[in-house]
Amino acid sequence: MTRFIHDQFAKDYLEKLLTPYGEVQAPRRVAGEVREIDVWFSPISQTNFPPEVLGLLGRLATTNTIFEPFRNAATSDEICDCLLKLLEVRGEFQREANRNNTRLQESATPKLWILTPTASANLLSGFGATHNENWVTGIYFMPSDLKTAIVAIHQLPRTPDTLWLRILGKGNVQKQAINELEALAEDNPFRATALELLYNLQRNLQANQIQDEEDRELIMRLAPLYQQDREQAIQQGRQEGQQEGQRLVVENLLRVRFGSLDPQLLAIVDRLLALPPEEFTPLLVELSREELIARFGQENY
Repeated sequence: MTRFIHDQFAKDYLEKLLTPYGEVQAPRRVAGEVREIDVWFSPISQTNFPPEVLGLLGRLATTNTIFEPFRNAATSDEICDCLLKLLEVRGEFQREANRNNTRLQESATPKLWILTPTASANLLSGFGATHNENWVTGIYFMPSDLKTAIVAIHQLPRTPDTLWLRILGKGNVQKQAINELEALAEDNPFRATALELLYNLQRNLQANQIQDEEDRELIMRLAPLYQQDREQAIQQGRQEGQQEGQRLVVENLLRVRFGSLDPQLLAIVDRLLALPPEEFTPLLVELSREELIARFGQENY
């Protein structure tokens, strides 16, 4: 049961991170016997986020792509099933090209990335998967015409470039990645998204009656992080509520004194709020409309 929870987390995670870069379908049904691709990605030409933001994951998502993430080490049979999905999709592309009487562009055919927490040497050699010196350790390519690579997440170097893939790892690899995710700057465009998905994973695992030792450790690792974020959100809500309350006080005082809030008075509200309440309150009571505008008007800032 927990495997399906982790599988859904991986699909949601990849979908959220890749959506700014293109169209994502998770899952995507393919022809023939009913099969579903875990995550199908098709890039768009323009995005507000450069691929470098996602590091190695962004490099993987530069063309039509199939992602097949596994919670446990992918078996030989499971990899064969992934390859069958890839070949069926390529068949769809070829049939469409035939209908349109055009030649199928090799650049348009999808690549398959199999994301597995671990991969043995026997498994890799069985599929002829070898390391390419142009890629980091942990990426193993099958013969070129298959357009497939196995990503052995536990072998990826612990660098910021691989962080977004190591989040999908297992055990200590995943816990280390969570530590690095927590340490990212809060303005990182994907930090909050990844944390929210991890919290959702935590809740789903807690609701499940059967948990293995790794799941219990993951729940314990996420618990203080969730509590910290919850407390920060509460504190932020209080601050925002306090600021909104002060704004209402200023606006109501201006209405009481001058009858209405015209554009000139509205323009000075934010500047008044830059002062502490003990300073702006007497000014609102004592100064005339003209004095307030003269002191806090645009030309004086």
